[in-house]
Amino acid sequence: MKKILFYLTFPFLLMMSGCAELQQVASSALQNGIGGTSSTDALGLKEALRVGVSNGVSTLGNNGFMTDATLKILLPPEAQPIVDNLKLIPGGQNLMNDVVQRLNKAASDAVVEAQPIFVDAITGMSISDATGILFGANDAATSYLKKSTSTQLLAAFAPKVNASLDKKLIGNLSTNDSWHALTSAFNTVANSAVGKLANLKPVESDLGAYVTQRALDGLFTKVAAEEKQIRANPAARVNDLLKNVFGQLDKK
Repeated sequence: MKKILFYLTFPFLLMMSGCAELQQVASSALQNGIGGTSSTDALGLKEALRVGVSNGVSTLGNNGFMTDATLKILLPPEAQPIVDNLKLIPGGQNLMNDVVQRLNKAASDAVVEAQPIFVDAITGMSISDATGILFGANDAATSYLKKSTSTQLLAAFAPKVNASLDKKLIGNLSTNDSWHALTSAFNTVANSAVGKLANLKPVESDLGAYVTQRALDGLFTKVAAEEKQIRANPAARVNDLLKNVFGQLDKK
């Protein structure tokens, strides 16, 4: 039965991995049965990561930052005095809402750059690395990806975020223009006699760097959630390979 299952799933696997890797998996699987071999475990883990990465990137790229309360990007910490004193700024609440929406749109624009970088890291993962991750902590795969891709992701995200923040939108204003309008209005108050009496401090922040880091943090939060789901929930194992390989974890 296991050999029959393997022949049925092999065409699917062929589309998901390189031929050399599949030849190794095929030989091992036919000798030992599907699941429980280091090569099939590695292939299952890689397939799980591809599924998780695809789901996470797709969700976040589709305005997922703005619609997820846990990932929504708010104003930088330096801007907390603005939030606390919006009533002092003419149109302050509308300005803030506009900036927040645009920050999250910039993050969604950038996150689509992650998928090919993740796929390269997953493809290059050794069998021993993959097997260790499979039987490791619930966030072992996310930790591996974070360690192996963060530098590349930051480099890929930064120009995309900055281009999005500089893009002219409604009213021919960019996100950076809206941010400048908000901070300028607040800083005018902060630098006034009333503001100084209230001990208000002018606000400055590198918006591009802030959004880039928050986009990266949100991405890994989403990937970790996908990893946890596929480890713990049999229904999330969307094909026979994942069911067989990750089914081993249910027996631990």
